[in-house]
Amino acid sequence: MIRLDPATASPAAPPTVPAWALVAGSTSNVADAAFQAGAALTSLDTLARGQPGWAGAWRQRMALRCAAANMRLAGRAEGEAALRDAWHFCPAGADPGPAGAILGAWRQLAAQPPVATPGRLEKIVDQLGLHWHGAALADLCTEIEKLAASQRPAPFAAAAIAAHVVARRPDAELFAWWLADLVLAQSLRWSRPLPLLMAQAFGPAFRGEAGGKRIRPGEKGFERAVCLALAQAAADACRLAAELSRRAERLIAVVPKLRAKGAGDVIQRLLDDDAVSGSLTSKSLSRFAARRLFERLQQLEVVRELSGRTTFRLFGL
Repeated sequence: MIRLDPATASPAAPPTVPAWALVAGSTSNVADAAFQAGAALTSLDTLARGQPGWAGAWRQRMALRCAAANMRLAGRAEGEAALRDAWHFCPAGADPGPAGAILGAWRQLAAQPPVATPGRLEKIVDQLGLHWHGAALADLCTEIEKLAASQRPAPFAAAAIAAHVVARRPDAELFAWWLADLVLAQSLRWSRPLPLLMAQAFGPAFRGEAGGKRIRPGEKGFERAVCLALAQAAADACRLAAELSRRAERLIAVVPKLRAKGAGDVIQRLLDDDAVSGSLTSKSLSRFAARRLFERLQQLEVVRELSGRTTFRLFGL
């Protein structure tokens, strides 16, 4: 008999962002954009503070989206599928390569409290392919502390740290976006950050006009753009949460039909992460049993195969 923590169920439907908060075309000033961002973040705040059973998969899927945008900004070609492969098929303790390391940085952001220490930031910049001296990272931590003490509205604090980083290291925009989400979480007093802004960096919020040059951190109009981007990011996050909530509910509903030893662990991993390897093994689950279990879950239409392959497959909600 498979038993799951009742907390894995989430009967309440995830909130949605009001449509009026996403109207960007008529928003010509920072105050209006900030009002829209506030409305959208209010909706997202409930999810960020909650602990639905599928929250791990939700956070890690947003981390994957941000990592894919990060690769584009870095001039690399890896998309979500390649990033998944780099991470999930890397042996424990092995080097996941540049793509896997970047995804790892975003996964860490989603999984750990929004705390900035020189040691932590040093590891993140290394994962992002950057190199900063320890003294500079210590100064950066001091700047983050000052922002927290200033009690600036969350979107403006996020914009300020991104601009601060790029002003000192124009080649470190990747890191600027990572820190923007960390500072946003600090300002909103979330227990863990949500990867939001990087996924919007190439979106319409950061285009001064249709087809115009992308607005980079610190440039004219950046604060307004961050507010509009956060409104869209919050809406996207809420939509993803609603989708995963429905899928998780269907997955949990079929648990009584599963008889494989170790199935409970697989179900929990599916709820906790973006993807799970089809060749997963554990003390009570062989590779052959895992393959049969995932085939059964596919037949029940409660998981999706994410790689498009017939071998070395990955599954998720």
